[in-house]
Amino acid sequence: MEKLIIASRNRKKTFELVTLLAPLGIGLKNLDDFPGAPEPDETGGTFEENAKIKAYSALAYTNLPALADDSGLEVAALGGEPGVRSARFAGEEADDSANNRLLLQKLAGVPRERRQARFVSVIALARPDGRTVVFRGETSGLIVETPKGERGFGYDPLFLSDELGITFGQADGETKNRISHRGRALAGLITALKREMAYTAHGMKH
Repeated sequence: MEKLIIASRNRKKTFELVTLLAPLGIGLKNLDDFPGAPEPDETGGTFEENAKIKAYSALAYTNLPALADDSGLEVAALGGEPGVRSARFAGEEADDSANNRLLLQKLAGVPRERRQARFVSVIALARPDGRTVVFRGETSGLIVETPKGERGFGYDPLFLSDELGITFGQADGETKNRISHRGRALAGLITALKREMAYTAHGMKH
C-alpha cells in the first residue's frame, strides 16, 4: 500500500493519525485534498458502523484505500452519552466549547466517584479490493468539573486519564498518543499492516 486517504477534514484528528501512522512510510492524504468528496451522514448506531460509513464513502470517491476513525466519549452516569453523538452532542453545528458546556451541565451535582468515563475509537480501513478491517481502542478516566489544559481537542480538557493522572488537555501529544483510545486502535492496525508489508516483501524475494 503506497497511498492512504484519511476520511476526515478534522485537522487536529488528522494530525494525530498522521503522527501515529508516520512509521509506516505510506503517502497520506485527507479529504481536504479532495474538495468535492461528500460528507456522508453518520447514521450508524455504533462507532464501528459510522467508521465504515466514512471509510466506504472516501473509498468510493477516491478509489484509494480509506481509513476512517469514529470516536467518542461514553459517560457512565449519562447511560453512555454522548457516545456516537459526541461531536454533535449540543447540536449539529456545535463546537467543542458548546459540547463541553452541555456535558458539564448534565453532570452538575454528580460526585467524583460517579463521573467515570471512557474514550472509544474504532478505526476502519476499506480497500478497493473489497477488504475491510476494523480495530477498536479504549481508555478510561473521569470527567472533571472544570476544563484543564489547552492541548488536544473535543472533550480532552475534561477527561482526567486514569493512567496519566492529568487531563488529555494537559498531556503532550506523544504522551497522549501512547495510551489514548485512538492510539490503541491504530496500534492494532499498524501491527497488521506491518505484518502484511513484511509478508509482501518476503514474497517478492522468492
